[in-house]
Amino acid sequence: MARGSALLVGIGGGSGSGKSALARRLRETLGSDTLTVIEIDSYYRDSASLTPRERVVVNYDHPDAIDWALLLDALRDLREGVTVEMPVYDFTTHERRDEALEIAPTPVILVEGIHCLTHAPLRELLDVRIFVDTDADVRFIRRLRRDILDRDRTIDSVIAQYMATVRPMYEDFVAPSRRHADIIIPEGTGKNELGVELMVEALTARLEHMLDED
Repeated sequence: MARGSALLVGIGGGSGSGKSALARRLRETLGSDTLTVIEIDSYYRDSASLTPRERVVVNYDHPDAIDWALLLDALRDLREGVTVEMPVYDFTTHERRDEALEIAPTPVILVEGIHCLTHAPLRELLDVRIFVDTDADVRFIRRLRRDILDRDRTIDSVIAQYMATVRPMYEDFVAPSRRHADIIIPEGTGKNELGVELMVEALTARLEHMLDED
C-alpha cells in the first residue's frame, strides 16, 4: 500500500478540549496492541540553551514551538513499521529529559495535539483527521486544573499565559484548522458517547479495508 502499513489518525482542538481523553478512550477500546498514541507536546523544541527567564516568555502555543521535522520523521518510520524513540519533555523546566520512550509500531498510530491539524505537512500524512470542538470556558477550566495539579503552575501564571498566548493562538491557528477535519467531536468523550462509538466503528472498518488492500 502506497501510504504504508499503519493507519495514521490525528486529533486536534484547543488546549483542554478533551483530545487526550478521547485518545485514551480510543486506545482502551481498540487495545494498546492496535493503537499507539503520539502526543505532539512530546516534540516541543528543547529550551535547554535558554535561561530560565527566557524560557518562560517563549510562546509554547505557537506552531513554531514544535520540532516538526523530528515528529514527521518518527511518524513516517512508525507508519512503515520501524520502532522509534519519542522524546520526554519536562513541562516544569521546558527541557527534554535525558531519557526517551521506545515506541513500537501498531496498526493504528494516533497523533494528538493542538496543532495536529494546523501544520500542512502533518495533515498530508494523516488518513483520518478529527477535531474536538469544546467551549472556551470548559477548555480554560480544564487547563487551569491540569496546570496547577500536574505542572506545578500558579493560578496567576496560568491565567497570564492563557491571555497572552493560549487564547490568541487558538483563534489564529487552532480554530481555523477545524475546517480540515473529517470528523468533529463536540466536547470529546464527555457528552458524545454515540459519536465515539461511531468513530471506533469507522476506524475499525477503515483499518480492515487498508489491511485488505495489502
